[in-house]
Amino acid sequence: MKFFAAAFFCLLLFACKQKKPAPDVSDIKVDVQLFRFDKDLFSIHTDNVENSLNVLQKKYGAFLNDYLYNIMVLPPQPDSVAKKIKMFLHDYHFVYDTAQKYFDDFSDKFKEIKRGLQYVKYYFPEYKIPANVITFIGPVEGYANVLTTSGLAVGLQLYLGDDFPVYHSEFITNVYPDYQQRRFKPAYIAVNCMKNIVSDIYPEKNGSDPLIYQMIDAGKRLYLLDHFLPQLADSLKTGYTQKQLDGCYDNEAGIWNYFVQNNLLFITDPLQVRDYMQDGPYTEVLGQASPGFIGQFIGWQVVKKWMDKNPEITLQQLINTPEKKIYDETKYKPR
Repeated sequence: MKFFAAAFFCLLLFACKQKKPAPDVSDIKVDVQLFRFDKDLFSIHTDNVENSLNVLQKKYGAFLNDYLYNIMVLPPQPDSVAKKIKMFLHDYHFVYDTAQKYFDDFSDKFKEIKRGLQYVKYYFPEYKIPANVITFIGPVEGYANVLTTSGLAVGLQLYLGDDFPVYHSEFITNVYPDYQQRRFKPAYIAVNCMKNIVSDIYPEKNGSDPLIYQMIDAGKRLYLLDHFLPQLADSLKTGYTQKQLDGCYDNEAGIWNYFVQNNLLFITDPLQVRDYMQDGPYTEVLGQASPGFIGQFIGWQVVKKWMDKNPEITLQQLINTPEKKIYDETKYKPR
């Protein structure tokens, strides 16, 4: 049964999705600095790349090694590294030039990230905040965001707008399908940075639990992300389009009833679970207008309802609460 029509609109969603006011974190101090590794790298003298890399090493320390050997995945031989970096600078100059059109001034995005870190510090005061935000240009088929020992690293090559021609080459379309490419926009930078922080605070589990518990686990992550970035649109946090998100709320009861009526809540078969817990263009059984990873939406609603019933619970207590307890106590049944 398909719960999603070809298109759907919900003009009254603001009433059902109102959020509590976000706390004021303007006085919370986080010591984080912005470094433009992308600009420094593409400014080096290619006549002597090895010497230029030594200069970068003095400024960036461990991050240069992370960049060369983990992000670029280069062999550890110095001569080979220098040659490949020289080639990369030549081949990727168009990507770098395009990135500068978007991000010559990165201050607005840096402010979004820093504000997110202030919320992290507010809710998790003992968490060690990354000391730096470091922008870089890496392989298009590589990392968009990495949490390194040096700080949050942002790969600008994957935020150049879904119409950026490089994304539509045959090779890249095989790496990133359309539903992923539409998220290659500057608006997703802070979201992806905070997702790394969420995963660091609350590491992902192995995925062997029953489906409903995996849903709630994913809902916890989205609930944390929502509190770290309360000012950003929920469509950015979920990765859904706004129509898909509106449709989820409009059809919430029908989606839940599908899982209940088909005895899916406690399945553990990874092949079945994957249909609801992995990213994709849509959830097949719910129709092509639905989002993929529908399980996070249901888990998010369960977590929100449980937290509404338990306003004294902190985010730290939430992530330490077993998913079974949340499910049993919430008695989730949308209408």
